[in-house]
Amino acid sequence: MSLNNNSSFVGTLKNDIPASIVVFFVALPLCLGIALASGAPLFSGLIAGIVGGIVVGALSGSQIGVSGPAAGLAAIVLVAISNLGSWENFLLAVVLGGIIQVIFGLLKAGVIGYYFPSSVIKGMLTGIGIIIILKQIPHFFGYDATPEGNLAFNQMDGENTFSEIGVMFDNISVGPTIIACTALGILLLWDKVLAHKSKFFKIVQGPLVAVVLGIVYYNVTKGTELGITADHLVSVPIPDDFSSFLGQFSIPNFGAITNPAVWVTAFTIALVASLETLLCVEATDKLDPEKRVTPTNRELMAQGTGNIISGLIGGLPITQVIVRSSANIQSGGKTKKSAIIHGFLLVISVLLIPGLLNMIPLSVLAAVLLIVGFKLAKPALFKVMYKQGWKQFLPFIVTVLGIIFTDLLVGIGLGLAVGICIILLKSYQNSHFLNIEDKSNGNHKIKMTLAEEVTFFNKGAILNELDRLPHDSSLELDVRKTKYMDNDIIEILDDFALKAKTRNIDIKLVSEIGTVENPDSYIDFFKLKT
Repeated sequence: MSLNNNSSFVGTLKNDIPASIVVFFVALPLCLGIALASGAPLFSGLIAGIVGGIVVGALSGSQIGVSGPAAGLAAIVLVAISNLGSWENFLLAVVLGGIIQVIFGLLKAGVIGYYFPSSVIKGMLTGIGIIIILKQIPHFFGYDATPEGNLAFNQMDGENTFSEIGVMFDNISVGPTIIACTALGILLLWDKVLAHKSKFFKIVQGPLVAVVLGIVYYNVTKGTELGITADHLVSVPIPDDFSSFLGQFSIPNFGAITNPAVWVTAFTIALVASLETLLCVEATDKLDPEKRVTPTNRELMAQGTGNIISGLIGGLPITQVIVRSSANIQSGGKTKKSAIIHGFLLVISVLLIPGLLNMIPLSVLAAVLLIVGFKLAKPALFKVMYKQGWKQFLPFIVTVLGIIFTDLLVGIGLGLAVGICIILLKSYQNSHFLNIEDKSNGNHKIKMTLAEEVTFFNKGAILNELDRLPHDSSLELDVRKTKYMDNDIIEILDDFALKAKTRNIDIKLVSEIGTVENPDSYIDFFKLKT
């Protein structure tokens, strides 16, 4: 390794290590919460987080993306475990899903990620930011009826995102609320003031200080009225010995490989996990201060490999996850080392200090996530998107509302559908330019210039304009810039050539190969032109 490379490696470590600690504290409750919401063993969420950090982090081409178990797959996992009859059968589906993802990558399917409009991606980031804030409010005040990581509108406890907040007001816990408010104050002070005062406050991150303070508070107030009970703390499985620790790992039931339901689940996991990953890649690339571009096909293969390994040892399915990725970026992570280190931190902590982890108040971690959510959903972005016009704002706001009131994929699908409709509308409107000149003798001279590409989407617009031409007029149809014309449009022009004669409309067809007066066949003309 050259001196310059070694210097660069060490230089990024001073950013990546503090960022990895923040990502670790964000990932820990999410790994456990998503496993609980999925109806899977708690340890399976930690396995997925470890594999997502170490394996996917090492193989991925993304420098700031972080992978792990995804909330968007929780409902699929919950149903699949029940339908397949056993946890081991489901693990086989995870392995097969990973193999399918690797095949997607080899087939260059990652290009799909480049076709999501910027307005939808920004809406996704904002929507996730808002939903994080809404979901963390109950945890902040010590109401932990639903697990961390559940981002769906309808929740496991029968409430929804908004009704849960209403119920929370009757179930506020004093101890968790006190330490959450204290932690939030520390985080804001660290971010707004101290981080700009000294390098020390950039190396030692605010979330670490908040978590340490939370552990101290728990131990000091234990047994008092201001104390925090066990149901408001992180809950990491604690094995009795190393053999029982190993007993938490599972292997797939390969005997179920002929079960069609396993293959259906595998394809579902592969498709949903790949889509979530590609969306997250687009979003994290936009958030990356250095504007690096992630190779999407390599990312699919990395995610597939991660899912194969996760499934083989008893873990949940993995995707790249925007919450952890944005926490990484906000904390100053520079390279993939932060994702990898966070994976090793999960391994070390689960092996060596599970008891200490179980002293962390969930309300403190909620305070950390509130900051992450706010930075994703800054109010100023709404104003910026509104100023860009309705064609940008409408897909953006539909995506935001869709994510809040349904879930991630449905919200993105709604925003994408609106974006496509706007594209079709503009294509309909911009198929031609119509210029009408009035002459003193009462006749009309109309010039219509067609665009470079005219497809069947433009049929309606062109047909309406041709039908509106007055009798006893002349039409100059300029196709000099037209490179492609759909056969549907040519047929419309052919039909209009017949109507024009009955309406006494003279047609002059202008192209780079010459001018034709009242052509009998546009089909023959465009064959000659092309």
